[in-house]
Amino acid sequence: MKCHVIIDLKIDRFRHEYASQLNLYMNYYKHEVMQQDDNPPIGILLCTDYGETTVQYAIEGLSQNIFVSKYRLQLPSEDEIRKYMLENITEEDFKKYKEETSSPV
Repeated sequence: MKCHVIIDLKIDRFRHEYASQLNLYMNYYKHEVMQQDDNPPIGILLCTDYGETTVQYAIEGLSQNIFVSKYRLQLPSEDEIRKYMLENITEEDFKKYKEETSSPV
């Protein structure tokens, strides 16, 4: 998938104007940077926190390639990562990942 990924990192809680700003960046890339064989850009907006309803209303009607999430200021512990992997990654997912990463490019 050949495309630009635009990551906008904010140091506070999500505000509706952040979605509009990211949409502006993505439109700039579409018109000024993107090459003919590129896929549309993907926008990732990372905030310290967000309200789901606010995000829903703020990004409705904008590009479907805008994603909003919160970030952590500290990495999870090894035990938290292990627990997450055991609960969310199936053996089939792991095998598929292993095949994809071990095949020569």
